[in-house]
Formats: sequence, structure tokens, C-alpha cells
Amino acid sequence: MASEPSLRRKRRREIRDYDSRDTSTMISPRKRLVFADLGLELPRTPPTQVVSIRLPSALLNELKAFASARDIPYQALIKLFLAESLRRRKRSAA
Repeated sequence: MASEPSLRRKRRREIRDYDSRDTSTMISPRKRLVFADLGLELPRTPPTQVVSIRLPSALLNELKAFASARDIPYQALIKLFLAESLRRRKRSAA
């Protein structure tokens, strides 16, 4: 079995070869090409992402009070409200 550095060199050489040639004839419209066929992998998407949103202070205070009365973090409440609203809108659009 070839070592990891030699595999990398081979892949780099293949990439240089592809870059210097017309490869359009190598692509078949009948066979779908996926990243795995090329030995590539997309970076994984994290399960959550940080977003920043400006809310009116009065609305944020109401959300915090509402969440506090239910003993849940206000960020969790906002996520719940967004998910419920999206679900309702998808149902009504269908």
C-alpha cells in the first residue's frame, strides 16, 4: 500500500494534468459525478451557527420576560418561535 505523502503527490500530479488538458470529454452526462469520485469532501456544516440580529429593545424585553415566566432561555424561545412559524407557513403554502 502506498504511503500518504506519495498519494498526495500523485493527486497533485493528476490535478496538474487535468489543469493542462481539455477534460470536457471526460465528463459523461449519463453518469453523475460526485465529490467522492474525485477524492474530495466538502467541509462539514456545524449543527448550529451563530447569527446576529437586531431586535427592537421592547420586543427583546418581552421575549425575555415571556421566556423567564416559562423558565427557559430566551434564545431557546426565539428558536422555538422561528421553527413553529416556519412550520405553519410551509403548511399554509402547500
